[in-house]
Amino acid sequence: MADKNKVDPIGGQAVIEGVMMRGKELVVVAIRKPNQEILIEKHPFLSWTKKYPILSIFFIRGFITLVEMLIIGSKILMRSADVALPEEEKKAMKSWEMPLAWVTSMVMAVGLFIVIQAYAFTLLKNSVANTILLNFYEGLVRLSIFLCFLTLVSLMKDMRRVFEYHGAEHKVVNMYEKKEPLTIENAKKYSTRHPRCGTSFLLVVMVVSIIIFSFLGRPDFLHRILYKLMLLPVVSGVSYEFIRLTDKLKGTFLVFLTWPGVVLQLLTTREPDEAQLEVALTSLKAVLEG
Repeated sequence: MADKNKVDPIGGQAVIEGVMMRGKELVVVAIRKPNQEILIEKHPFLSWTKKYPILSIFFIRGFITLVEMLIIGSKILMRSADVALPEEEKKAMKSWEMPLAWVTSMVMAVGLFIVIQAYAFTLLKNSVANTILLNFYEGLVRLSIFLCFLTLVSLMKDMRRVFEYHGAEHKVVNMYEKKEPLTIENAKKYSTRHPRCGTSFLLVVMVVSIIIFSFLGRPDFLHRILYKLMLLPVVSGVSYEFIRLTDKLKGTFLVFLTWPGVVLQLLTTREPDEAQLEVALTSLKAVLEG
């Protein structure tokens, strides 16, 4: 029997001076323009897992969802930059700069979280005999890089604004899930953290990868990189199912499983102001209205 107290899940993402909300069949983005007006854009959305049922198979759906959100999120992020930037900055920016920045960020992500860690594994494997322990050490390297990266990014003024919108997104979603009247005043009292956040997902990916890669033996540098890329769908799929499971177990003693990811959000969220909450709330209301 369906739980009458449950609400339809809403996913979100902070963008430049705005918030994106995703429902079952609609993606909405609300962006604060330089003149302080709020632009609302709605985009019909049909998940590949709904369009092609074979993609909704257990474990496969997690990777498909990840790819979908990377594509949608990247498009919305570039759109928000175009809307939020003052006209003089737009004129000074070349048309290729935003796509180049996106490609550069993807290359950096692969370099930081796959190549460097594979190299660390290669350096450590001659001095660590236990394969499980070796993968654990590599996981510590991965986590250290991730934490340092988030800390450095949080020091950037523009990214602090994005983190504030991230906090606003979580506040209004938490309010919605508690079935509170959707007002700025009600949103203020809720946490800037949420167990289904992408930050939590990334942390789960790191832990799951330690477990899965422990079964791969002690490959050389190039094979390690190849295995990481090939197993990305498996790792992301398992991580997605874990996040879904912990969301269903809210209110049970197993809620502690979400605690590390929630704590990590202290780095990726900030307390928003009323104007930012207004943008997030506008986006939420628009996706609920359809």
